[in-house]
Amino acid sequence: MSSSTYPFTAIVGMDDMRLGLLLNAISPSIGGVLVRGEKGTAKTTTVRALAALLPEVVTVTGCRFSCDPAAPDPHCPDGPHPAGSDGDGSARPARMVELPVGASEDRLVGSLDIERALGEGVKAFEPGLLAAAHRGVLYVDEVNLLGDHLVDSLLDAAATGVSSVEREGVSVRHASRFLLVGTMNPEEGELRPQLLDRFGLTVEVAASRETEERVEVVRRRLAFDEDPAAFAAKWAPEEDALRERIAAARALLPGVRLGDGALRRIAAVCAGFEVDGMRADIVTARTSAALAAWAGRTDVTTADVRQAALLSLPHRRRRNPFDAPGLDEDRLDEILAGFEDEEPEPDPEPDGPEPDGDGPEGPQGPDGGPDDGPGGGPDGGGRPPRDAGDGPAATTHDVPPQRQEPGHEPARQEASASGGREGGGEAPETPETPAVAASEPFRTRRFTVPGLGEGADGRRSRALTAHGRTTGARRPRGGALSKLHLAATVQAAAPHQRARGRGGPGLVVRRDDLREAVREGREGNLVLFVVDASGSMAARKRMSAVKGAVLSLLMDAYQRRDKIGMVTFRGTGATVALPPTSSVEAGAARLEKLPTGGRTPLAAGLLQAHEVLRVERMRDPSRRPLLVVVTDGRATGGLEPLARAARAAGLLAGSGIASVVVDCEAGPVRLGLAGELGRALGGPVVTLDDLRAENVSALVRTVRNTDSRRAA
Repeated sequence: MSSSTYPFTAIVGMDDMRLGLLLNAISPSIGGVLVRGEKGTAKTTTVRALAALLPEVVTVTGCRFSCDPAAPDPHCPDGPHPAGSDGDGSARPARMVELPVGASEDRLVGSLDIERALGEGVKAFEPGLLAAAHRGVLYVDEVNLLGDHLVDSLLDAAATGVSSVEREGVSVRHASRFLLVGTMNPEEGELRPQLLDRFGLTVEVAASRETEERVEVVRRRLAFDEDPAAFAAKWAPEEDALRERIAAARALLPGVRLGDGALRRIAAVCAGFEVDGMRADIVTARTSAALAAWAGRTDVTTADVRQAALLSLPHRRRRNPFDAPGLDEDRLDEILAGFEDEEPEPDPEPDGPEPDGDGPEGPQGPDGGPDDGPGGGPDGGGRPPRDAGDGPAATTHDVPPQRQEPGHEPARQEASASGGREGGGEAPETPETPAVAASEPFRTRRFTVPGLGEGADGRRSRALTAHGRTTGARRPRGGALSKLHLAATVQAAAPHQRARGRGGPGLVVRRDDLREAVREGREGNLVLFVVDASGSMAARKRMSAVKGAVLSLLMDAYQRRDKIGMVTFRGTGATVALPPTSSVEAGAARLEKLPTGGRTPLAAGLLQAHEVLRVERMRDPSRRPLLVVVTDGRATGGLEPLARAARAAGLLAGSGIASVVVDCEAGPVRLGLAGELGRALGGPVVTLDDLRAENVSALVRTVRNTDSRRAA
């Protein structure tokens, strides 16, 4: 292990994460690990530490695509390699390849030398990260922020084990099988369901709130930073022991017996949680077998199945897009309870020290004596094991040696951000009603930002994007060719062909002749909700419908890859209930707890929205905003509240911000104030009923039928 790599066994806590990584090291066919958790919890450090424990890889000498000498890839661009040439291989450490969030598609899948391909007909291929990760680890930090074009390529490779590059008639294929490890902070946005399902296991991590554990975290990190070589040498014996245990589990894995009883348990659990497809059953079976091998057994037990389900099913169960992944453990125990009579007799545990150091003398420290106390990983502690009082089925499997007992899971506190308030200072308490639940969400009509943008890929407004239908050609920007427009390139190169003469090269293409395709697709926008939470909309039934409408719009934003924010106004001011983020889940959580009551400072809400959008424009100029104001149009408090609201709306309209007003006014007598607000903002006004996509479709069908009858 390199002295610059933090030792895996020195990381404390995060039992589920370490176990999930080790199980994939034992059985790579499990399909990788997704680690969800807050920032600063040693996610990246732990993954890098695991790579140092993986066995060496034997490759064909000189092959850039890491072909196995015993079974080389027949499509390898550096091939063909003779099969079974074991003596021609060379050993190297397993690689951990990091995929940056902002990487280009060419960097991921590889790129072709377009000039040589067109002029000489040569497949000059430069391997990408998928080739480098073959037979190793592909690590994606902040995987939830990965662009759709990279996700699509990653999905193809993860599903088929092959990376394909198709460019203007030139085709290259090579093997790409890797252990996929991703980390993400759920507060920054959720992951596409298609990619989420490709991760075999998912685990949650959180930093400890225990003082002693955090002290040990800092102590170990400082010791490592001061002298990495000495710190690594101190932990080398335990690293070697863990490496040997991984190798032993790998060797034992083919002999693990996954009997009919275990398969019935797995099938019952997957069916009980209504997971889609059969991938969950297969991954749970492979994980159960790896758990048995890790424990040194050849029979899979109910405890193995239970632990495997906790790792493989949370992200696959049917859930609302805003529900955090999780599994009802009581329901899991209830399903497994029907199979207690079929429990096989477990094999005896292998000889040797207890992995966690839990012998009669208790936890051991570095010198074999009692441990000094709790510790932590390099960047933070981890989630402790579940309480042993949960019952016999709650037994967790051991994880690598560590020198402390993790403490109990601390209580989590939810932070909230607030913006400025009209008039300055802290707003006084105002009467409010308890938060009401949102009505059932529904599919909403699509609102777009006018014009043609150039923001991040998404599914809302028209934009110039890297993917979509080709609308023209242009010279490459900044000298980098994104997507070749072959016809335009040949047309630009046509004047040079006379100079080559007869018998010359097939096609003379200069760099100035290259043209890239201009493509039009759709972008994601910043959707900022301004929600009236005042007493004018405090009727519980009405607020339930309003929350259901906002939740539906949030779901639409989630599906269209938007960034979202939320401003609420009530009492004497406005609050930024949710700063702009990609986490629609966070928006739904804030909406659920939204209190109501008090006056209606509409102007304050609009001015606060203007400030939020001004700051966001400086941070991300290419992402265009869409303002969604949910109100009945009433305004109270202060002098001339309606006039002040109209001036604030004019300020937003003058800034060129696209707006939509959702009119929530109800009752037999309507003032039409939301319509006046919409005219001041320069955007459409829709009612709650008009918001439903099915109502819009029905209206379109009615108009078409009427036109057809008139034409007849």
